[in-house]
Formats: sequence, structure tokens, C-alpha cells
Amino acid sequence: MKLSKDLQAFCDRLGHGFTAPDLLIRALTHSSLSSETRPDNQRLEFLGDRVLGLVMAEAVLAHDLYAPEGTLAPRYNALVRKETCADVARGIDLGAVLKLGKSEMMTGGRRKDALLGDAMEAVIAAVYEDAGYDAARQVILGLWGDRIANVETDARDAKTALQEWAQARGQTPPDYVEVGRSGPDHAPIFVIEARLSSGEAARAEARAKRQAEQAAARALLQRVDKG
Repeated sequence: MKLSKDLQAFCDRLGHGFTAPDLLIRALTHSSLSSETRPDNQRLEFLGDRVLGLVMAEAVLAHDLYAPEGTLAPRYNALVRKETCADVARGIDLGAVLKLGKSEMMTGGRRKDALLGDAMEAVIAAVYEDAGYDAARQVILGLWGDRIANVETDARDAKTALQEWAQARGQTPPDYVEVGRSGPDHAPIFVIEARLSSGEAARAEARAKRQAEQAAARALLQRVDKG
């Protein structure tokens, strides 16, 4: 199978050329477009999550040889969470090559954290299946880059940090409001807006409300810090 120009360009951004291109096609196929002849990426996502986890566990251990488990765990969680995977996916424009059904395309599926994060994990698994652990590790470390060295900042609990920021400025604690929901009843995607009493706000989405609240708090922190 020969890859199209856009998929070949994606491979260049990813940093891996596939011996078995069908693995990449499957990794990029969302369940909204799957069929008996076109399997989706959910099984690869399951595997990719584990491969990513092992690489990041090794990375945080190697980065700080003396940190206790209680320090390592939040760093690890920050590196493997869905929002981070989605952010990495945006960095290589994975959304542009996602294969989605019409309903997902109409609801902005190419921009959703959940879809991008899942697809990023599936692509990692595709690399692993195509060329083994060392190849997957090289791709992951290349894409995550400075995030590993800077993970201490990212590992903060965002809701706690935002509340402390607000209180230090005489504001009331932030509010978290569900402003949207999409997807099937058994697997909804929540859209949460974090709001400060001073008027600043930011939105994020995730499969769980708590994850969406954390992501919204993180986005709002980044916004007010820049301000």
C-alpha cells in the first residue's frame, strides 16, 4: 500500500516511515468511520497507552534519579494525560489526517482533545507494531521533547493552582460550568468552562468532568499568566 502525499507528510512530521502503512491508516481511523473492512483505532489506542506509559515511566525516573514515588507519580500523570497527548497531536497536525465520519467532522472532531489524544496513542501503537519498542520510544521522546524536563510545572493540580491564583488577588474561587456535551450517552464528552469573578474564562473538553475541569483550569491559568 502506498501512502497519499498528506499521509507521507504526516510520517515526516511524526518521525517514522511505516513498513506496514495499513497500521497507520488504522491508527487514524475513528470509530465513526469504521466498518468490517475498515477497522477503527480503539485496539491500537489501548496498546499505545501502555507503550507511552512505559516510555514515560522510564523517562521520569531517568530525569530525576533521587525523586520519591510521590513526586514521580504526578509528573508521570502530567506527561501521559489525554490533554498532553492531544497537545502533542496538534503539534504534528494529526487532526488534518484523522479519518472521521460525517457527524464527527460536523461537530469539530479534528479539534477535540479526546479524539486527538486517542489517535496519538493509536499512532504510537502503530509505530510499535511496525518497528518495535525502540522505534516507538524514539518517536515518543522526540515528540514530547522539553515536556519531560519541564514537567514539574505541568504536574501541578491546575484547579488548586487557579484557586490559589484567584485568592491571592482577592477573588472568589473559580466556577466550573458545563457548557456543552457531545457523543453517545455511554461515552459523553464534556465541555467545561472555568470562570473567574474578574471575567476571564477558558474552556476545555474531556470524557470525564473532572478531567475537563482540570484542563479548563490549566487553560485559564495559561491565559492569565500571559496577561
